[in-house]
Amino acid sequence: MDLGETHGRPTAALTALAVLVASVLIGLLTPGSAAAAAAAPCAGRKVRTVTFSTGSVHVYNNRGMVCAYTVQKRPGANKRMSVSLQARGHRPRQLAGDRTARIGPVDVYAGHRWVLVRGSVGAGSGSSGWFRS
Repeated sequence: MDLGETHGRPTAALTALAVLVASVLIGLLTPGSAAAAAAAPCAGRKVRTVTFSTGSVHVYNNRGMVCAYTVQKRPGANKRMSVSLQARGHRPRQLAGDRTARIGPVDVYAGHRWVLVRGSVGAGSGSSGWFRS
């Protein structure tokens, strides 16, 4: 009779050990997936990145819902930041304030409308111009 087996069946301790080892291996094989999911505040696929001298605005689309956030190029310092998202024919949704790394997300339902995205960090700013989301 092997250790860890009773009448040809594994004991509870052996089964628990196998589950623990499997979960650790899965965690080691996919370390970036959880961090990547936690890092992006918007759902959907990335459709555009607007870069400028002090940061960038990241734009995502998820079935007509457009989402954007602004990120500092060099996070850490508290700077005035903003992000604005506007679907054509509607008022812009915007956020502004002093932040150390990121501001947003803001989102609008655009459907198939044209969208305008703007962002700023300190003295630098950028705009996408109108584009179809």
